[in-house]
Amino acid sequence: MKVVGLLAGFGAVLVAASVEPGAAGPGPEIQPAMASFRALSPDESNEVIEEYCQRCHNDRRMSGNMSLADFDAALAYEQAPTAERMIRKLRAGMMPPPGTERPDEATLQGLATQLEATIDSASALRPNPGTRTFQRLNQAEYAASIRELLALDIDPEGYLPPDTKSANFDNIADAQLLSPILMDAYLNAAAEVARLAVGDPEAIPSEATYKVPRLASQTEHVEGAPFGTRGGISVVHTFPADGEYRFRILLQPTPTGELFARTARDERLEISVDGERVALLEIDRWMSQSDPDGTEMETDVVPVRAGPHRISAAFLPTQEGPVVDVLSPIGHSLADTQIGLAYGITTVPHLRELRIGGPFEVTGVSDTPSRREVFHCRPTAPAEEEPCATRILTRLSTKAYRRPVADDDLADLLAFYRDGHAQGGFEAGIRTAIQAMLASPHFLFRIEELGEPTDVDGVYALTGVDLATRLSYFLWGAPPDGELLAVARDGRLADTEVMEAQVRRMLADPAAEAMGQRFAAQWLRLSDIEKVHPDALKYPNFDTQLSEDMVEETIRFFNHLVQADESVLDLLTADYSFVNERLARHYGIPGIAGDDFEQVSYPMEHRRGLLGHGSVLTLTSHANRTSPVLRGKWVMEVLLGTPPPPPPPDVPDLDATSEAVDGRYLTVREQMELHRSNPSCNSCHSVIDPLGLALENYDVTGRWRIKDSGNPVDVRGELYDGTPLNSVEDLREALLKRPEPFLRTFTENLMAYALGRRVEYYDMPTIRAITRRAAAADHRLSAYILGVVDSDAFRLKAADAAVTDAASY
Repeated sequence: MKVVGLLAGFGAVLVAASVEPGAAGPGPEIQPAMASFRALSPDESNEVIEEYCQRCHNDRRMSGNMSLADFDAALAYEQAPTAERMIRKLRAGMMPPPGTERPDEATLQGLATQLEATIDSASALRPNPGTRTFQRLNQAEYAASIRELLALDIDPEGYLPPDTKSANFDNIADAQLLSPILMDAYLNAAAEVARLAVGDPEAIPSEATYKVPRLASQTEHVEGAPFGTRGGISVVHTFPADGEYRFRILLQPTPTGELFARTARDERLEISVDGERVALLEIDRWMSQSDPDGTEMETDVVPVRAGPHRISAAFLPTQEGPVVDVLSPIGHSLADTQIGLAYGITTVPHLRELRIGGPFEVTGVSDTPSRREVFHCRPTAPAEEEPCATRILTRLSTKAYRRPVADDDLADLLAFYRDGHAQGGFEAGIRTAIQAMLASPHFLFRIEELGEPTDVDGVYALTGVDLATRLSYFLWGAPPDGELLAVARDGRLADTEVMEAQVRRMLADPAAEAMGQRFAAQWLRLSDIEKVHPDALKYPNFDTQLSEDMVEETIRFFNHLVQADESVLDLLTADYSFVNERLARHYGIPGIAGDDFEQVSYPMEHRRGLLGHGSVLTLTSHANRTSPVLRGKWVMEVLLGTPPPPPPPDVPDLDATSEAVDGRYLTVREQMELHRSNPSCNSCHSVIDPLGLALENYDVTGRWRIKDSGNPVDVRGELYDGTPLNSVEDLREALLKRPEPFLRTFTENLMAYALGRRVEYYDMPTIRAITRRAAAADHRLSAYILGVVDSDAFRLKAADAAVTDAASY
């Protein structure tokens, strides 16, 4: 088999393309600067390196832990790791560093172009797809696989330990450590999932707990709860059998252990199953009959049928109109935040936990979505049981193992079926076999086989089935569907046109929303917002629901770019987003009503793109103040792929310099200037701070402001390349002036997520080839996705890790 990826056989073309980057240009609506620069000759490059780079990067100073004393630009491919570090800094405009002598821009970019051309042409002669160990299903993939296999939604965090992240993602193979604890968790999960899917007529009572975030508002309607209620919680819980269940409610206590809002009158909490009330708890009456400091209530037993049901525990209104607190008549109660939880100043009780216990008396197992998915046949006589079991297990194992099931695999499952059948009959046998299936390495691990050898020694094509699995977990975060597996089994997925057709079909499917929920959310580090709890005295309108809305906005925005096949550059420039009433009010956008998200055009220029999203601005803040350092660091790491070095030891926190001076508090900018006066801090902060200060008009929660600590906000700064920054618009334009770092960083993250391994220096020629090809397609998302899928790194596999040595060039 010949190598057919982006680089194979195109050495000369790549050299020419590297000399004129961006020649294709972007579309007419987006005009980032993509100027072409003449590549220097190797001798010219060496002269520049000697004059401007070796002053710091020599054997004595070793700045950045790198010496260029023996570096030869003509042989850059022999020192590719070092050359790639140079290219990254040169393309971003970060080298030579601020305050030092530097040549003109054409010279610096010409040096970068020459290094790229030299490496890319050498790489084209020997493509290196890299290698990785096998992957296991992480929490999200496990849950998605169970849902596709058994029509059963589970919370993977209740079964599996947290996933280790590397290179931003939780699917990086060599970071997925195996341990006895993890294997026990997989075995326990298999037993419980099989029990829930098939049903358990012998279920014994147990209790599941659902917690309400401490900062969740209790005055707003919760999605899924009956209309007309407020606060509380609404969940989908899977019941293992028909029977009687009991619901327990724990209310939030004060720091002294008393009921939070114990002076509330006429407060009632409704428990409903699928929207139908099954219990009504009167809080003040319940508390008057129990321990006066008690915070726990429970219902009588309630009959519930097996399967998934929506359970809601929510407060009923006690007055006409919105619930407000006279202490602070704002959009929602000031006391409906951590202030109330700390000091007990509220008229609103807070739900802490919903606990579902049972079954206490099993009456049978009703039909459920999972049982319909499992039992595609029903034996009517003993002689029909094993043939029916064979059909059921063949069908399920083919989906579970993501390939045609082998005879030996089926024989093993039938042996488990017989063991279970001997103890409890046909359904018990099926449940036992499903449990064994879910504990099988064929389900839990994605072990890829070597397919047809290529014309490069030690490099093999993936089999069609393994390629389909890679593609499906990349785009859907879930196993391949029947159509994709059929194409793969026929060997047609190796055809570029067939692969492109499948990619476009999959991107048009609602399952592709996993690109936003899984890829974008991790690349942009949206989960970090959970670590930020803005000070309630300064930001009383912030709560868990607003935080979740911010994250939802960013995920919906990214998924829109995928579905509409918009430009990647819209991540920086889009003048629209997706908001509901609460978030629109937070941003100051009028005319939006209700909880549903809708697309809106920003009436203000400063909200454009990710830099105006509340999620990004909040996750890069501290609880009581903004952080130009965190925001600047986020831009450098997430958008530009140039993380700053760690701070030196014994550097004081910024809060230590925040005292009042001359009768007023210092702005964050003034605090940063004091902090930056430390020589050990200045070298890095002169690069980081201007990026973050350009965003200082946004407060901790992403609201626009013009004052900080009573003083006018001052965002003026100078980028590391000398570009003046006077606004967030200037920062956006500066990033578009040099689009290559952003586009390549996006591509690197996309490829790392798709491959399940970190992107290494030997992948950079492929990254550059993908971005060049995408430029000709106006940087549409599909061009980047197809570029990754069409790459040797995605389609091929190196059998020997030695291929990754620099000598492989």
